[in-house]
This record gives sequence, C-alpha cells and structure tokens, in this order.
Amino acid sequence: MAISLHILAFRPLVAAGNYRDDGAVTDVLEPAPTRPRLHRAWPVAGAAFVALLGAAAFRSVPSVLLDPLHDEFGWSHATIGAAVSINMLLYGLMAPFAAAMMDRFGIRRVVSIALLFVAAGSGLTVFMTEAWQLVLCWGLLVGLGVGSIAMPFVATITGRWFVARRGLVTGVLTAAGATGQLIFLPLVAALASAHGWRVPALVVAATALAVVPLVVFFIRDYPSDVGLRAYGAAPDSMEGVRVAPAPGAFRALRVLRTAVATPTFWLLAGGFAICGASTNGLVGTHFVTAAHDHGMPATTAASLLAVVGIFDVAGTIFSGWLTDRVDARLLLVAYYTLRGLSLMVLPALFAPNAEPSMLVFIVFYGLDWIATVPPTVALCREWFGTDAPIVFGWVFASHQIGAALAAAGAGVIRDLQGSYDLAWYVAGGLCAIAALMSAAIRRRSEPASAQPSMV
Repeated sequence: MAISLHILAFRPLVAAGNYRDDGAVTDVLEPAPTRPRLHRAWPVAGAAFVALLGAAAFRSVPSVLLDPLHDEFGWSHATIGAAVSINMLLYGLMAPFAAAMMDRFGIRRVVSIALLFVAAGSGLTVFMTEAWQLVLCWGLLVGLGVGSIAMPFVATITGRWFVARRGLVTGVLTAAGATGQLIFLPLVAALASAHGWRVPALVVAATALAVVPLVVFFIRDYPSDVGLRAYGAAPDSMEGVRVAPAPGAFRALRVLRTAVATPTFWLLAGGFAICGASTNGLVGTHFVTAAHDHGMPATTAASLLAVVGIFDVAGTIFSGWLTDRVDARLLLVAYYTLRGLSLMVLPALFAPNAEPSMLVFIVFYGLDWIATVPPTVALCREWFGTDAPIVFGWVFASHQIGAALAAAGAGVIRDLQGSYDLAWYVAGGLCAIAALMSAAIRRRSEPASAQPSMV
C-alpha cells in the first residue's frame, strides 16, 4: 500500500470515465498524456536565423569602414569601393553554387566553412598594408562567406524542415538580414569611432567564430537524420527524408540550363531584378543624396532609412504569414503595384524636413522592402521542386544585378539632369512591369518532383 501511494504521488493523474455493466460511471485515475516535445525544426530555424543575422551584418560592415581606411592608408574611395563591389557581386553570384554545395556536402559543412571564411577575411585585415590585401580579405574571403549564407540558404532550410508554417518561417529568416544590419551597424560605427577600425574587424571575426558551434550543434541536413519528418508533414509524406547526394557545385549551372527553358524562371528573375533595382539599387543607394538635394540633412535622411529597416522586419514576417494563405502570384502583383505607385509620388514628398507624408512613405516602403521574398521562394518551390533553392539562387543573383544597374543608372541620371526625379519615375514604371510579369506566371498543374534533378 505504501509503495502504491508513493508511486501515485509522483505520477501526474487525470480522471477518466469508466462504465460498469449497469451503466453507472466511476472515476478512475490514469496517467496524464505526455506533453508534445518541441519539433527539432524550430531549433534548426533558430540557428539559421542567427547565422543569417550575422551574415547580413558582416556584409554591411565595410560601408562603415570606408572613411577610417581612407584616412589611415590614403587609399582612394574607388579602391576601397572595389573591395566592397566584389563583396556584393559574390554575395549574389555565389548563392546558387552554395545551394548546390549544400545538396552535395550538407548544410552544416557549407555554412560552417562560410563562417570560417568570414572570420579569416575580417580578422586578417588588421595585418594588411596594401590595397590588394583589402580586396582579398573583405572582397574575396568575406564575399565568398556571406554569399554562401544568402537567401537560398533560407529556401533550403524551409524546404527541408517545414511543411506547415513554411511561408512564415521564410519571412522570419528573410527578416534576419534587416535585423542584422539594425543591430550591428550602430555598434560597428561606435566601435570604429571610439577605437579605430581594427576593433570592429576583430569583433566581426570573433562573432563569426562564435556562431560556428551553434550551427554544428543545432543544424542537421534533413529531419530524417534525427528520425523525424518535416514539421507539419503527413505521416506517409516523404518531406524531410534524406535523398541521395546530388552532383557538386557545377550542378548549379546544369539546373540553370534547365530552368531557363521555363518561362516561369524568366518571369521570376525579371521581377526580382526590378525588386533589387527599386530597393537596394535605388532607394538604398540614392535616397540620402536625393533627400539632401531638397535640403534635408543627411543625418535625418539616414535615420529615415533606418526606419525602413525596422518596418522591413515586420513586413517580411507578415508577408511570410500571408504566403501560407494567399496565392503567391497575387501577393507579388500587389507588392510591385503598390511599390510602383509609391515611387511615382516620392519626388513630391521630398522637403527640408521629414513631413508626415514622407513618414507614411517610409513606413509603407519598409513594409514592402523585401516582402517579395517569401512568395518568390514559394513559386520557385512550386515550379522546381527540390531544385528550388538553386533556382532561387539564380533568381536572387538577378536581384543583385538589377540593384547594381539601378545604382549606376540613377547616378548617371543625377549627373545629367541634376535631379533624381526621372529615376523614381522609371523605377515606378518598372514595378508596374514586374506586377504584370507576376500576373503572367501560371499555376503548375501538378507539383514538381520531390526528387532532386540529377542534371
């Protein structure tokens, strides 16, 4: 009896109805049901968020160090800018190859090695004495590192680990980019101002190294590696089950060769190129100068861009939530249309002070900044199956190309006309074209193959 009471005292019990032959009900005690454990997909997504947050911060740090490097070494801004340009170029072009390598060698290995590249590139800068060493460290090493932890990494994680909440998680991971810049840029600027540029360079290196154990411990390549299905997958589903390793990095080129034969690829890549042109290329690069042309202090204009980053986080997460519920094509049509209309009215909003109308534009543009990512990833997955991360890598490369062209083109317009007005109007028209391209994407009649192509 004592033993029975001792056991009952330490077991959670609930009452359950027990029917006797005469129909009466007696209460009996049964063990309480065990609480469901947290699915492994969430810690994986958390570690991916930290890695993406850091990658965005590492990529944006060189812009803060331009003046300190110029002051110490006397290098021209063009020379320093060359290193930054190589960094940005690799950030876009490395993405599809990194996605292919994740298929071949595994997510943990690729991301861990990428972080080591970032740490080496940032840490070695403290010993440099020549400009070519800056190009090698910040341009090549850091560029290869952050390019391997770009948006296709998001598509790979969500495609393998999530079925339910896939769009929402895509939005959260995409927002990590804006969050990283918001956290790191003020910190790096303060450290560079107080202690010189070498301290923030070492902080970046140390941070990259600190993230490596997190990636190794939490991230696994497939749910089946730990005996699970993807989060929200049906019991008989093959979602999250490891497949045979695909060919290596050059598979990215073979997947591209197949994708370019599909009109959907060109519609997605064209729309995303316009997305890059109308965000990073135009607003991100020229907004401060354009506002200063109208008498607004540069510090005020820069603060407005910071607000864009804040609302970008909320907008991207909300877009991911919508992507789980609304046709992705309709979302892209809405995003591009509204963005185009806002750019058309922007020239009339510039003033010496931040008027309420400009604040409305800033809030809206922040919400819409990269809200296009979750529906674009969803359409890549719908059309290209497990090749979607690589295809999205190429679509993302078009985003960077569009940004580069817009950054250069808007500068030419400013030099020739003394105003950015034409650039805003052209970008608004391009967004209308992107909306039409998104509307032209057809729904796929049957899901893409669950098996990766071996082309």
